[in-house]
Amino acid sequence: MPDTLRSLGTLAGIAGLLLCLFAGALRLSGQHWLMGFEIVTLLQIGIGGMVLGCFCLLLVLTGRASPPPGR
Repeated sequence: MPDTLRSLGTLAGIAGLLLCLFAGALRLSGQHWLMGFEIVTLLQIGIGGMVLGCFCLLLVLTGRASPPPGR
C-alpha cells in the first residue's frame, strides 16, 4: 500500500505541477479560454492534483513514522 500511495502521490503531484505551469503560461500569453474551459479552471485542477499528491505522500510518511497499535 505505501508503494501505491507513493507512486500515486508522485504522479498526481507532477501532473498537477505541469498543468499549473501550462495554465499559467497560457494565461500570461493572453488566452482566457482553451477548448471550452476557462484557464482558471485548469489552474484549479492542477492545484487539486498537487494537493492530492501531498496528501498521498503525507500518508506514506506518517504511516512509517508510527507503528500500528498493539505492537
